[in-house]
Amino acid sequence: MRQAEKVIIVEGRSDKQKVAAVLNEPVVILCTNGTISDARLEELADELEGHDVYVLADADEAGEKLRRQFRRMFPEAEHIYIDRAYREVAAAPPWHLAQVLLRAHFDVRIDSFMRGRGE
Repeated sequence: MRQAEKVIIVEGRSDKQKVAAVLNEPVVILCTNGTISDARLEELADELEGHDVYVLADADEAGEKLRRQFRRMFPEAEHIYIDRAYREVAAAPPWHLAQVLLRAHFDVRIDSFMRGRGE
């Protein structure tokens, strides 16, 4: 794993692309591709040791299941939430993602706050 201090766990590749486009700092973004096995979670535990771990999952049942898995295996992970109105991270507008990431102390691209662009 690269030497970025922060790691964001997302569900899918489209989530990863959307989040990466908003960030203005080096962050490792890992995709679970939906749910994740306990064996893979244990592997991740070793890989993520010493990193600040954030979980940014969809606002649906699959996202909540993923959050429960991470709460059990990574109780120190911080959970970032999108507004339920968007349901999916990939469907959230860039300005909204920028807001929630900024609140979690990420450096975000200022142009992400331009409403109407890239939505």
